[in-house]
Amino acid sequence: MIRCKRVYDPLQASDGQRVLVDRLWPRNRRKDQLQALWLPEVAPSTALRQAFHAGEVDFAGFAERYRQELTARPEHWWKLLGMAGQGDVTLLYAGKDTEHNNAMVLAQWLEDELERQGPGSSPVCYADEFKS
Repeated sequence: MIRCKRVYDPLQASDGQRVLVDRLWPRNRRKDQLQALWLPEVAPSTALRQAFHAGEVDFAGFAERYRQELTARPEHWWKLLGMAGQGDVTLLYAGKDTEHNNAMVLAQWLEDELERQGPGSSPVCYADEFKS
């Protein structure tokens, strides 16, 4: 199963392999706190990320362009696909928006790729569990 979770949410045993999929390291988090592999190369390009955050691109446009970037760079996400095929993976992101972020797009991308190869699972975002 592929999950998406904010880096600020608590670590759980059910997270499986934790992977930070942001290009920038999150504020106020030490590497030992995160307990995750960092793959900045799988994140959207700096130009796309900045355009999305500036409001120049809506989420649908961002997701489409990010998928195009992923298509062009399979060597960047291939490791993640292998990890997801072997067990639980939690994609970590720092953004506040739990529904419109690169981790959700990447999770769906990986699920689609796994489905092409055989049975997969559905991406799940557990951010709502941690809201007070």
